[in-house]
Amino acid sequence: MLIAFSVAPSGVGAVSSENPDGSVHDAVAAAVSVVRASGLPHRTTSMFTEIEGEWDEVFDVVKRATDAVLPYGSRVSLVLKADIRPGRTGEIDGKIERLERAIDDAS
Repeated sequence: MLIAFSVAPSGVGAVSSENPDGSVHDAVAAAVSVVRASGLPHRTTSMFTEIEGEWDEVFDVVKRATDAVLPYGSRVSLVLKADIRPGRTGEIDGKIERLERAIDDAS
């Protein structure tokens, strides 16, 4: 299973003298640290973090990453997308490799 998710606090991030750009990067860093410590295959981009594993282990990481963001605001926003393909592993890289081959073949 692949999960792409984004988690961020709400009720914070306003531009202020302590936070001149309105960033929530400290909260996001706390969430990404949980993902990295999980040992699951993962990739973080500017908008989402992808992780691969079995249902229970992936959702445990998402819950713990969400919990890590809770102290940074009065509420938390979670966006999640899942690709569930029983019996498949290595898809975090495999999907990209197949896409690149298709692009090369189309050229």
